[in-house]
Amino acid sequence: MLIGEYTHTQDDKKRISLPSKFRKEMGKKVVVTHGLDNCLFMYTTKEWVKISEKLGNLSMGQADSRGFNRIMLAGAQEIDVDSIGRILLPEFLREFAGLEAKNKVVFAGVHSRVEVWDESRWKDYKSRILKKADQLAEKLGEIGVI
Repeated sequence: MLIGEYTHTQDDKKRISLPSKFRKEMGKKVVVTHGLDNCLFMYTTKEWVKISEKLGNLSMGQADSRGFNRIMLAGAQEIDVDSIGRILLPEFLREFAGLEAKNKVVFAGVHSRVEVWDESRWKDYKSRILKKADQLAEKLGEIGVI
């Protein structure tokens, strides 16, 4: 299970070190794609197969399904993890997530994926969600999650 929050700095060549806590579980290749809330979603190749199969089974007749498939599948890239645990994200994914050179990057473990955030966007998002935590807990309680 992927959990925890880690902040790393990009190097001069825009490479980012994966947190050591995630390296073993993620493996030598990862799949990164557009996420929600302007972050990136990172999956192990094994988990990506499951996700892509579910997406591929959505109805092509529904515009929402087609659009979401295009964003997730067409935007997905297999990325090698180098021998010291660094990745180099494609420019179009970096732009989407606002990952400017020299900015800090947050890796957030969210069960079966890692989310990759620009540090300032992460702080803003987390602040908004923490303010609503009690309301979210009540909603989840109503459906039996907590």
